[in-house]
Amino acid sequence: MGLFGKKKNDPNSKKFRWEMARAVEGQHIKYVSEKKDGEVDEVIGRNGGLNIRDDEFIVYASSKVLFRCKVDELQIWELMSRDGVVLTGPDMEHGGVERTVIAHYVYYRK
Repeated sequence: MGLFGKKKNDPNSKKFRWEMARAVEGQHIKYVSEKKDGEVDEVIGRNGGLNIRDDEFIVYASSKVLFRCKVDELQIWELMSRDGVVLTGPDMEHGGVERTVIAHYVYYRK
């Protein structure tokens, strides 16, 4: 053990990726934007959700699948505001191209 105790889950481990995917699964999406190198984020879809089917993580919005990636290959982290999630990985919906999309959750007042 190090100075601060046992290391928490490794973000590159399959266990961590599955835990994060399950934590955000079922969230409703207000809009989805795509992060491209050297460009401003572009909104690519509105009104949808995040789902897991078999071993694939799916971002569905604007009545179509915008992003689909194997959970084992997906890098996923929540925004600091906890109002959304950033997803990076090979997008099977677009020929396996590495993409980064940001899904912003619908805000529900409690």
